[in-house]
Amino acid sequence: MNSTLAAALQFASVIVVLGLFYVPLGDYMARVFTSGRDLAVERWFYRAVRVNPTGRQTWVGYTTALLAFSLVGVLFLYVLQRIQGHLPGSGGRPGVPSAMAFNTAVSFVTNTNWQSYTPEAVMGNLTTAGGLAVQNFLSAAVGLAVAVALIRGIISASGSGELGNFWVDVVRATLRILLPLSLIFAVLLVAQGVVQSWHSGFDFTGLDGAKGQAVVGPFASQEAIKELGTNGGGTLATNSAHPFENPTPLTNIAQIIALLLIPVCLTRTYSTMVADRRQGLTILAVMTTLFGIMLTIAWSFEERTSGVAGTAAGAMMEGKEQRFGIPASVLYAVATTGTSTGAVNSQHDSFSAASGGAVLWNMLLGEVAPGGVGTGLYGILVLAIIAVFVGGLLVGRTPEFLGKRIGQREITVAALSILIMPALVLVGSAITVTLSSTTGFQGNSGDPGTPGSIHGFTEVLYAYASASNNNGSAFGGLTVTSDWFQTSLGVAMLLGRFLPIVFTLALAGLLAVQKPKPASTATLPTHGALYTGLLTATIVLVAGLTFFPALALGPIAEALA
Repeated sequence: MNSTLAAALQFASVIVVLGLFYVPLGDYMARVFTSGRDLAVERWFYRAVRVNPTGRQTWVGYTTALLAFSLVGVLFLYVLQRIQGHLPGSGGRPGVPSAMAFNTAVSFVTNTNWQSYTPEAVMGNLTTAGGLAVQNFLSAAVGLAVAVALIRGIISASGSGELGNFWVDVVRATLRILLPLSLIFAVLLVAQGVVQSWHSGFDFTGLDGAKGQAVVGPFASQEAIKELGTNGGGTLATNSAHPFENPTPLTNIAQIIALLLIPVCLTRTYSTMVADRRQGLTILAVMTTLFGIMLTIAWSFEERTSGVAGTAAGAMMEGKEQRFGIPASVLYAVATTGTSTGAVNSQHDSFSAASGGAVLWNMLLGEVAPGGVGTGLYGILVLAIIAVFVGGLLVGRTPEFLGKRIGQREITVAALSILIMPALVLVGSAITVTLSSTTGFQGNSGDPGTPGSIHGFTEVLYAYASASNNNGSAFGGLTVTSDWFQTSLGVAMLLGRFLPIVFTLALAGLLAVQKPKPASTATLPTHGALYTGLLTATIVLVAGLTFFPALALGPIAEALA
């Protein structure tokens, strides 16, 4: 089968499955967050932690609860890693060094799953299952909660400013959405050969007589929430390129579907909650357009590598698994960088300069195509509000979004939300390159794989883009174990996660205190082909104008060279 046909079949299978789940799962998630009934286990939990499930919070209360919840998660995960060597299930592994423990705790609580360590050598099964996997559920639930809070702010008609109850939203997201889907997906993975064991490893003798040890663990359960929660952190260093995590082409396609499933279906949830199907379909159309463009760019340049004069016949397969090939590797790469997942089934650093630049730019778009669990929806809704403001001014119409006026305060908060990520990426990269004696970014070597080269700069830019967007993937040629990278990337993850959340919830609060106005011909419609084009152009222009100089110094220069 040629690569074009293989790519078409794989992409078609993803589209078909997502299409089958789009309506039922999207409507189910809407019912989860609008239902007035609590499950018995939920009521027990509320009593145990002394939470009033009927209480409603303004954006200040909602934000305070979210930040406190996340802070406790960081502290717990940090302590768990530090005392790992004294706990059962460590497999003889000692406690994690302080800088690495801080980076990892922040990474998993922020849904980034950046891993500056070799998982099978550093983390024990108890730390993985009781700490990292738990945060995979909770961080994804937080993202869902913020997206739902923003929707409530948009549709609020009372003017009370209430956004719901953070604790109820997180509990429902975890127990009613993430846990059931993860259980189903984990069973599917185990049936296909993904390892699920509480042993730390087993000895074996190779065909050449050499003895070795294979690492095993609770991989299938971690893999399920890793993909469904758009987390991305693997239990093995090679992530989803390892046959213990991703053994067959079927599991590979299933993983791609899993990481796209909730973000895509959330557009249906949005349209159901705002009672206008056109709104969700417009957002979905923008996501699909951007995803298709990035996939076309990355795949075409990766395939074209084999036709370059002087390129070895197998060069384009460097860093890729033979059982997946180029189409499945590129599809996975675009999906994982477009959803803030960061899982990999191939080495992004081995992609051609143009393809590597494409997956980098996929993150720099803000990861809204379709984005992470919850984060993609609230990210693109903030951009949608900016687009309607700009579009309204251009054509002389009142800037309103679903009956809510977009004034100075609203647009200021929305702008601050989207400016955080570019500032973190560019400032972090600039400091790292400038302070070479501190950070290890040295010289200006002609070797494209060394830190001081054009490609070395791209590796640094990719690292801060990944951390600030809470993605977690990396160009593997960059060593990030120094205290500088552990700390600076950890700070980028924290600020890149929580500052946009604070501004998004503030925006939701500003919208929630307004009473909606009846639609009129004086307002710019937020659906249809015209608005789809406007929103798409806004997203591309924001990333293009912000990051083009940096991209020109990195992947564009390398591709032209």
